[in-house]
Amino acid sequence: MLMKEAKSGEIREEIKEISEKEGVPLEFLLKKISQGKVVVPRNLERREEVKLVGIGEGLTTKVNVNVGTSTLQTDLEMELEKARIAVEYGTDTMMDLSTGGDLDEIRRKLMEFPVPFGTVPVYQAFLEAIKKRGAGVEMTEDDLFKVIEKHFKDGVDFVTVHSGVTKETIEKAMARNERRVAGIVSRGGAIISAWMLHNEEENPLNKNYDYLLELASEYDVVLSLGDALRPGSVLDSSDYLQMAEMLEISRLVERAWEKGVQVMVEGPGHVPLDQVAPNVKLEKSLCKGAPYYLLGPLVTDIAAGYDHISSAIGAAIASAEGADLICYLTPAEHLSLPTPEEVKEGLIASKIAAHAGDIVKLGERALKKDREISEARRNLDWKRIYSLCLDPKKAKKIRERFFTGEGPCTMCGELCVYLILKDL
Repeated sequence: MLMKEAKSGEIREEIKEISEKEGVPLEFLLKKISQGKVVVPRNLERREEVKLVGIGEGLTTKVNVNVGTSTLQTDLEMELEKARIAVEYGTDTMMDLSTGGDLDEIRRKLMEFPVPFGTVPVYQAFLEAIKKRGAGVEMTEDDLFKVIEKHFKDGVDFVTVHSGVTKETIEKAMARNERRVAGIVSRGGAIISAWMLHNEEENPLNKNYDYLLELASEYDVVLSLGDALRPGSVLDSSDYLQMAEMLEISRLVERAWEKGVQVMVEGPGHVPLDQVAPNVKLEKSLCKGAPYYLLGPLVTDIAAGYDHISSAIGAAIASAEGADLICYLTPAEHLSLPTPEEVKEGLIASKIAAHAGDIVKLGERALKKDREISEARRNLDWKRIYSLCLDPKKAKKIRERFFTGEGPCTMCGELCVYLILKDL
């Protein structure tokens, strides 16, 4: 158990590697892991080649890519190509959100890529209940936990579990006549809420939380406490449902830490620009510094086709304020499964946002590449510039579409400032 080992001062080789990669003292990293403020997603069943990633306080902001099939579009080869591109362009983690096809095969194939890998087990449990029992809401608690353990045994490094939404929260919201423009937009949140309403029972992920912690402890899996009631419109942001769930999650974080289980907290969603920073500060305060994993957030609802831009705006602010992991969005969000090219666009937009935030959050530690590329521009060193870009192929293609020679680009040509001032 990584968290328990850190508390005792035991140092795994991978912790040394993360310390060197992040440029932080080993003692600092051990302390943050022992406090639960940094997590390292790596299932004990996972093979050695998996990329080592530290997520949390004092470290660079990481980016997650979602891939996976849907009930209307199942093409494993396309999902594998998306995963390949995501790894090529530097994703830190990857999640499989598949709901169509052979889910076990899809998950195991995607897990062959060497990055920390996450899933949402309730999707598979719900779909299997439809086949086995005729309706997803007939899923039993045993059905759900069998799927969770199967994912753990397969080597999944982190899982989203919607443990924070409770029967009481839903009932109180109904009694208060709480109305949202977009309703419940989390797929897992909708599944759990429908199950509770149909069965008139407590959320099994909340009711059996101690058992969930036992399983997570056995495999050293990071629990990502899902935001089942996240806002799906900027008009729903920071409402009663979102806040009630966050309060419950803050209690679940402490219970996990008591058992030595690594956790991170998931956040919204759709958030107006002026509420992004307060949302991050609230989570960090309530959850005592637990790593914060944000979907976007999107700062407007009108950007269909360009949601990767809307989310990058929110992600930059969130990162600067202390968010630890950004879940990318693609141009296809709200419209379609993304293509491999859209996965690349979404990933790069989120990486730009994460880095922009790190410049504020980490200062000089984050500025090394900015300094290097600025010096390369001053020297008109195009090869060096390309090597420092997030997308070297695209940068080179644009630079050379009108002019392939040495010297300036075609924006300024012979009036390039570095040519004018060169001899002076």
